[in-house]
Amino acid sequence: MPDSFASPSMFEPVRVGAWQLPNRVVMAPLTRNRAPAQMPTPLMATYYAQRAHPQTGAGLIITEGTPICPEGHGYSDTPGIHSAEQIEGWKAISGAVHAQGGHIVMQLWHVGRVSHVDLLPGGQAPVAPSAVRANAKTYLIKGEPGLRVGALVDTSEPRALKLEELPALVQTFRQAARNAIDAGMDGIELHGANGYLLDQFLRTKSNRRTDAYGGSIENRARLLLEVLRSICGEIGSNRVGVRLSPVTEGNGIVVDADTQALFEYVTRELAPLGLAYVHLIEGQAGGARDHKPFDYAAVLRSYREAGGQGAWMVNNGYDLALAQQALISGADLVAFGKRFLANPDLTRRLRQGGPFNEPDRATFYGGDWPEKGYTDYPTLASLTSLAS
Repeated sequence: MPDSFASPSMFEPVRVGAWQLPNRVVMAPLTRNRAPAQMPTPLMATYYAQRAHPQTGAGLIITEGTPICPEGHGYSDTPGIHSAEQIEGWKAISGAVHAQGGHIVMQLWHVGRVSHVDLLPGGQAPVAPSAVRANAKTYLIKGEPGLRVGALVDTSEPRALKLEELPALVQTFRQAARNAIDAGMDGIELHGANGYLLDQFLRTKSNRRTDAYGGSIENRARLLLEVLRSICGEIGSNRVGVRLSPVTEGNGIVVDADTQALFEYVTRELAPLGLAYVHLIEGQAGGARDHKPFDYAAVLRSYREAGGQGAWMVNNGYDLALAQQALISGADLVAFGKRFLANPDLTRRLRQGGPFNEPDRATFYGGDWPEKGYTDYPTLASLTSLAS
């Protein structure tokens, strides 16, 4: 269990799973679409290393979503973890983070139905729990180098995964976790949130199956739990986290009437796995924290009462004051997304109350400006150097 403090501080060290972290500030996973041909790049190593110093940056970095197989991609230029070449590319990134004294885990991702035939091998249809198209868009980048243009396009019609395909899918997740460790990662975070494949299985509107993976709460949660058990058996549960988003309605997901019961069940089932952490998005990811009614304290309570000792990570719209209150209320870690995107030395800035760089939304996703809005945000140290 993470170290406990009478008056928790964001800037004090904490034990989480297999890792002794220098602070409780986490860099949330951020898709940046800067990996042409699905390959990690040297520029990505610079980006993550900039945010890895234990005194100025994140206590723990969670990578951008990293597809576990060719069929798991849903956006252009996202780096995979399903080939030997990708593993080698990620080794440079984990090495750069570790050289700074940082910790990094890889978010394992399968987008499911949130994809397009142009992104998938042989132009095949995306896969999903059921053949229900997502009311959502995905991001395609097309054109020659120097003339590449990104655009949002409607997702393609998916096909339902067959029952006999699911054991192999579980093994694909397991192998991706092993690949991440082979790439030098300190662990993995399983992406079970934001309307992607595992979240699609959890929800009644996207999961209309009538077999053992559909219908009841227990059945809809089955695949998520099977994947987690398999990964924990492969790399050790103290190197595994999971991300959940109870009321986020992105990517075509509609919040179910039984959402509270669903996530209290899921977190109770997570408790005996011995995970390093549970990462919960509060409210609408990237939007309002009060998007839908939900009792987050009850979910945490169900997890703890069932014996869950892993760290509890919260996310969405946090500033320092709100983060400190979350620690007092039982959280152990707080993840920051867009703030870390624009402030490589976010922890230092939080300590001294700013100032904070504002993120450039026009450069969030890919394009022909790889450094702009990615590795060119100034640190306080660089600003001081320029002033002198």
